[in-house]
Amino acid sequence: VQLQASGGGLVQAGGSLRLSCAASGRTFSSYGMGWFRQAPGKEREFVAAISRRGGSTYYAESVKGRFTISRDNAKNTVYLQMNNLKPEDTAVYYCAADLSGGPSRRIYEYGYWGQGTQVTVSS
Repeated sequence: VQLQASGGGLVQAGGSLRLSCAASGRTFSSYGMGWFRQAPGKEREFVAAISRRGGSTYYAESVKGRFTISRDNAKNTVYLQMNNLKPEDTAVYYCAADLSGGPSRRIYEYGYWGQGTQVTVSS
């Protein structure tokens, strides 16, 4: 599985961004997908996850109500819509694939990772 994340950038607090993650290499609809983030000096943390067909989603409490994960299996792409962004959302965001089907919050369930995309929220 190869994953390519994109869509990061610099945005003011209260703004929005949509991250995309394009997948290739296996049948996309057979695995769950997740987004994680890592801020400087901090451990990588769970953000959101979605099951293989999109019927189930999980969110970290810190982003619930502001972020939405979705997927388009016809396009082999998972998205993370981020609204009402806050400076504490600043991090490198990674997409990852869970071949067990997901959705999972547990980082060790994810065997494949994208390269990360930087999100910076200014106050």
